[in-house]
This record gives sequence, C-alpha cells and structure tokens, in this order.
Amino acid sequence: MTPTTDDITRWSACETAERVRRREVSAVEVIDATLARIRAIDGKLGAHLSIDAEGALARAQSVDTRLARGEEVGALAGVPIGLKDIFIARGRETTCASKILRGWIAPYDGTHVERLERADAVLTGKLNMDEFAMGSSTENSAFQLTRNPWDLGRIPGGSSGGSAAAVAAGLCAAALGTDTGGSIRQPASLCGVVGMKPTYGRVSRYGVVAFASSLDQVGPLARTVEDAALVLQTIAGHDPRDATSLPHPVPDYRAACRRGVRGLRVGVPREYFVAGMDGEVEASVRAAIAELSRLGAELVDIELPHTAYAVAVYYLIATAEASSNLARYDGVRYGHRTAEPRDLLELYERTRAEGFGPEVKRRIMLGTYVLSAGYYEAYYGRALKVRTLIRRDFEKAFARCDVIATPTSPTPAFKLGEKIDDPLQMYLADIFTISCNLAGLPGLSLPCGFTQGGLPIGLQLLGPPLGEEAIFAAAADYEQATEWHARRPPL
Repeated sequence: MTPTTDDITRWSACETAERVRRREVSAVEVIDATLARIRAIDGKLGAHLSIDAEGALARAQSVDTRLARGEEVGALAGVPIGLKDIFIARGRETTCASKILRGWIAPYDGTHVERLERADAVLTGKLNMDEFAMGSSTENSAFQLTRNPWDLGRIPGGSSGGSAAAVAAGLCAAALGTDTGGSIRQPASLCGVVGMKPTYGRVSRYGVVAFASSLDQVGPLARTVEDAALVLQTIAGHDPRDATSLPHPVPDYRAACRRGVRGLRVGVPREYFVAGMDGEVEASVRAAIAELSRLGAELVDIELPHTAYAVAVYYLIATAEASSNLARYDGVRYGHRTAEPRDLLELYERTRAEGFGPEVKRRIMLGTYVLSAGYYEAYYGRALKVRTLIRRDFEKAFARCDVIATPTSPTPAFKLGEKIDDPLQMYLADIFTISCNLAGLPGLSLPCGFTQGGLPIGLQLLGPPLGEEAIFAAAADYEQATEWHARRPPL
C-alpha cells in the first residue's frame, strides 16, 4: 500500500532513510509529503523562517537518480532535516532571527551542512529562534512567534524553539539546533522530542554564528534517541577549521543505543529537585528514574553543591562573550546599515539600535559592563573561578556514577507573553541545563511524561566529557520501555 503524507511525516529519520535505500518510497515522495505538511501546518505554528522547496526537491531527485543507478547513498538518504537559522549555508539567507542580518546571503557552507549533505540528507529550510540564540522561549525572534504544537497558546522553548516545534509537528524528521545554556534540551523537553547537546568540541562550530564561544555547541533534535544518535554521528568529528574541535574518533552512537542501561550507575543530585518546581514535572522525572532502576541501573545519590551559582555565573560569562562576538555587527562589512549617518559614531549607534532587539541589547550591555575596567575581576574573573568549581563538582560526581538523571526544565511550557517582561524569571527557565554547558558536558533530554493538561515533560541525562555513549544507552533503553515518544501533538 502506498504510504500517505501522514504516514511519511510520522516516520523516524532511521526508518525514512532505510525505506528510501530499499526504494520502498522515493526521496522525492518523502520531500513532497514534508513540504505538503509544512504548507498545511506551519501557518499556525510559525516554525520556519524560510523554506527551500526547489533545492530540497532537486537534492531528493539526486538521491533517487543515484539509487536507480545502483550507487551507494549516505546514512541519511532522503531524510528531511531543518536548520536553526544560525547555521550558514551557501546561497541561503542566514538571519539569526535578527533584523541586523536580514537579507544576508551566506557565501559558504558550514561544516554541519557539508556533512549532512555528504550523508544525503535533504535540507528543507531555516527554522525560527530567539535572536542570536538569546532566549528561552523563541519570543525574542525579530520576525515571528513560534508556537508549541501541543498548545498553540504556549511557547515552544528556546532558543531552538523553531527546531523543536518543527520536529514535534512532523515538519522535518530531525533538525539541528545550538545549545549555549540549554537551547537544545529545554525546547526538546517542552515540545516532547529528543534533544542532544554533545561534549564541547565534539561537533565543529565552523559555520555557526557565535553567541558565547566557550559555551556554544551544536546538536540534533529528533523524535527518537536513535535518530539523534544517527544525526550526531553524521555531524560529529574533528574539524581543523575550528580550533576548539576535539581530535577524538567518533564512536558508533547507534550501536550504543542497543547496549541498555543495566549495570550503569545513575546519579541523582538533590540540588536538581528544588522547591518551586512544578509538581507534575517532579513526579514524572522521579518515576522515570525509578524506571531506569527497574531496567537494571544502580541509583546513586550525589551532590553538586555549586549548582545554586550556575545561573549567575552563566549570565556573566555568556553576556561577556556575546558583547565581544556581537561587536562585529557595525554596519560596515555586512548586515544592516543605517541610512545616511553623519559620521562613524552615528553609523555604529543607529545601526545597532535599529538592528538589535531588546534582549540582545540587554545582554550586550551586561557583558560590556562586566568586562569593563574596574569590574572585570569582580564579575567576569570571579565567574570563571566558580565555573571551575562547578566543573569539579561534576568530576567528583562522575567518579561515583556513569550518568546523571535530572529534570530538563522546572516547569512545562508556559504561556506566550507570560515571562517576556520579566527577564529574571525567563533566565531561571534554564536552571537545570546551564551547568552542563559551563562544564562542557554532554546532555540529552527525552520525553518522560505529560501533565494532566497534555504538555510534555522531559528527563535530562548528563554524562562525563565524551560520555555520549552511556547517555544514548540509558536513554534508548528507557525510551523503548515507555511510550511517551510515540505520542504526537493534535495538529
């Protein structure tokens, strides 16, 4: 029986690639179904900033042609994948959801685009985000709101909210996001999908517009753990064009998904179960940890005593690095330029005032302040020292366990507009994800329940540096023992 559009857009990335390789369905049929789904749904979801229908169909046709000739195709043959609009792709607009980059056409491909296309993935479009990845709700986009597919009155999380919403709604089989303080894992949790932030340096940052260079990392969002493993395996590995890229070989992450959690030591930190977190979130996460124990994991109580300082440390280091990185947007070389400035100073001032949104301006000002003479050591220098203490907390914890299990977000998705005028409350939405970035660790979020109102809840699994295999083993075993990942939003 010929698969319908609904059938095709429900397939996992692994299943799609396998069916295309076996010629049970053509890559063109997959992309036709995906584009039809986008046309039908995205008008009310707002996940895409741009769609490359012509390029996607041409790429799919190339895959089908080579298969007809009997040629080998890549591991992601015909799989539709979306890109957060922070990834540079030759000949395509890259805006970072900011007016200051509107209309900028990238002159080259980033490493991620090269590796995905080498694996015969089909890149379908650019996805909405918080401007320059600064936010936790995707409400800071300069262009449009993205809505949570489980409740169109709620946020999808951020900053990779467009990526998470698109995957959850079946607008692509997988997507790439970036994670500076939780921007893959938090929206994955709020949209009921899998999001993986790998070890810092595991994936190249070449071709990613920088926010905070010592924290940014690239990773996949997908519907299943094995899909996330497949995409990560495709994009990971050393890249000489990124000085922070690690030279270590890439393991077989898909094989790790079949190892199971039995025998693994799972650490449970009391600091991640705090007063004020949503009761349904805590109940679901504790039930998930109990399920890991039932599957054969050994639960270990651990302590991460400097967790309470993570948010403050993050918003000193990240804003300082953002202030430095965003200084390049001056109206001289590329991007928006104000009209008819009287002199160079006015060119800078008006270009940035017109081009940057409120949250980006807030973070630039905070970062410039903490780096200024007389304040550097009191703020930025001290934050770096506490960052070291946070990393040492994890080193001690991982001497006693193999992975750490925590909530991903303290609450389910909140309503649009609920926190946009309260930056502190918005920043606290990342309280459970930030430490992972400060320590350079891998972390994954996967569905572990739903609220009575039908909103997804995420379980976060953290590992030691280059500990992705243990995370995938535990996550895949839990996923197969439960049915949360099989639910689809009622769109």
